Amino acid sequence: MTDTVTKSTGPTPVTARQDRLPGKALLGLFLAGFISILTECLPAGLLPEMSHTLDTSVSLTGQTVTLYALATALGAIPLARATATWPRKHVLQLALAVVAAANALTALSSDYTLTLVLRFVAGLGTGLIWPLLGGYAARLAPEGRQGRAIAIALAGTPIGLALGIPLGTWLSSLGGWQFAFHASAAVSVVTMAWVLVALPNLPGQPVETRFKISQVLAIPGLRPILFALATYMIAHNILYTYITDLLSYAGMAGQTGWVLFAFGATSVLSVLVVGTHIDRHLRKLVVSSTVVFAACVLVLAFFANAPVLVYVAVAAWGFAFGSSPSLFIGAVINTTGEAADVAQSITITVFSASIAVGGFIGGLLLAGLSTASITWASLILLIAAAATVIGGTKHAFPKKA
Repeated sequence: MTDTVTKSTGPTPVTARQDRLPGKALLGLFLAGFISILTECLPAGLLPEMSHTLDTSVSLTGQTVTLYALATALGAIPLARATATWPRKHVLQLALAVVAAANALTALSSDYTLTLVLRFVAGLGTGLIWPLLGGYAARLAPEGRQGRAIAIALAGTPIGLALGIPLGTWLSSLGGWQFAFHASAAVSVVTMAWVLVALPNLPGQPVETRFKISQVLAIPGLRPILFALATYMIAHNILYTYITDLLSYAGMAGQTGWVLFAFGATSVLSVLVVGTHIDRHLRKLVVSSTVVFAACVLVLAFFANAPVLVYVAVAAWGFAFGSSPSLFIGAVINTTGEAADVAQSITITVFSASIAVGGFIGGLLLAGLSTASITWASLILLIAAAATVIGGTKHAFPKKA
């Protein structure tokens, strides 16, 4: 087995493939991923304004982010199975329509309970989108370039994470938090139009070829990938959710914007760099991502009082993290082959649950111990992730033959 992402991910491959990547189609998938993560992150930069409108506390309003991630985690597997036989573009259009409608209605809501319901519905829409992206991209790509196609399609996730909070804050400054949600709904509608024109409508998976979840989880290598993904993402979200507290602890509260800019810039750079090498060096890239991330956290743990080192560590963290969704999903597709559609829905469940778990654990650590404890907890998780990735040479993250 090689490091390249080359296995089929659906029952019917695209015919008449060309040697070059289908840029317009991949842009549609990129935008779908971007709007999903943007919608998830949007409230984080709007909490004071939203809490005032909803007449509740900032902490309770923050649960609109947690509930969204929870809905995505709960919905990914059952929704993917329910729509497995549907044409892929129909599923993507339906999901984008749900996200657009939920965002538009959220902007009109002044009731906390209704807002939570709408955020849950929007999260279900994302639960339909994310499992589609990697497999859709791989089926559109020429042989031997699936990894790069997956990296492009999933690049919307790190870019959305990097831009979601500052973009929401900026839009809010133009017309209030409601304007930010209306703008998000508008981008969703534009994405639907682009998808309608640019994406071929690939068939779903015939009922007789569908895999059971138990069958997929039994595939050698998948469980180590999911464990490495979970520990990696929980570590990230423990730190990223409470980056403001961490920077305040380091005496850099006034530099939060610049630190997040450094993280975002290197995340985008990571997408560009990793995308050119993922087909040939998947294992090396996954190992590098986990080891570099762990080294960054170690620096943050020991040298939080040195601003220059904090900037360097956060920038390197952004570079390590930026393409991690593409790397882990690429590994899943490599490992599971024809069962990749089901495997991706399981992966998205783990991914989304890790976001919620990371924020929850980080909050407990801050309340019960200290700010410094979040770096040590993240480091322990990353050591476990790195050990799993490095040790998974047979099935999960195989060396080149």
